[in-house]
Amino acid sequence: MKGIVLMNAYPAGEKFYRQSERIASALTDLGVCAKVKKNGELAAAIKENGEIELSERADFVVYLDKDKYLGRALEKNGVRVFNRMEAIEACDDKALTLLTLSGYGINVVETIPAPLCYTMGVSPSEAFLKQVEGLGYPLVAKKSYGSFGAGVVLVRSREELFALEKEWLQLPHLYEKFIAESAGKDIRVIVVGGKALAAIRRVARVGEFRSNIELGGSGEKVELSQTYASAAEACAKALGLDYCGVDLLETEAGPLVCEVNSNAFFEGLEAATGVDVAAAYAKHIVESMKKAGR
Repeated sequence: MKGIVLMNAYPAGEKFYRQSERIASALTDLGVCAKVKKNGELAAAIKENGEIELSERADFVVYLDKDKYLGRALEKNGVRVFNRMEAIEACDDKALTLLTLSGYGINVVETIPAPLCYTMGVSPSEAFLKQVEGLGYPLVAKKSYGSFGAGVVLVRSREELFALEKEWLQLPHLYEKFIAESAGKDIRVIVVGGKALAAIRRVARVGEFRSNIELGGSGEKVELSQTYASAAEACAKALGLDYCGVDLLETEAGPLVCEVNSNAFFEGLEAATGVDVAAAYAKHIVESMKKAGR
């Protein structure tokens, strides 16, 4: 069995290489011929006859990227992609994530997606701003695309809301209700093969409301209740994910889903919990391929 662990063409740091190599190594330990490649090194061309030509064949690709074009080309050629591209695309867009989860009985943070604007020089819609203000102040604004807490802003007043909406008018974005009882902390759950594998509570550094470890937050092992484990597993099932990180906010009424990351980094979680995430993911991939007779 041959597999490729695919990275983005332009990785932004050593952790991208480390995660890719960990997964490739875990696959090799299970007898798979696995190697790491960057997007572009594994290339796809759409030929004149409409057929897609790949520069290299593999039985499966672990897709640690969000580039939908190569992923779709691989799937068109019968390559099993982990995660499947439809799931990756749904997770890449924060508003689309919540829309996809809708109807599955999953509790999420109350969210209002902003209308897309394609006209330059216009002012924000007063009707929309009033709708957003119904969430109360402060509220959280997020760009629909972004990782590691980038593009996430706390909005405290009408003046700040108007200024931000004007600045982001041509960008896909959304607004969320601020959950005060979970301010500066969340629970990151890693789900593999539909089962919650391990979790950490992430706590923001002093003066920061975002809990991302990349922004200076810390992570500590947490034992999940069945309610929290089930919420994370339900997200993975609804989105069709083989692997993901689910971010849950803690409230007295139970967990609220904040975001789902199809390519969640596991280095910090492994250090805090001692769980070998790479090995668990590799095992799931191999078992899935064998079950499919590939």
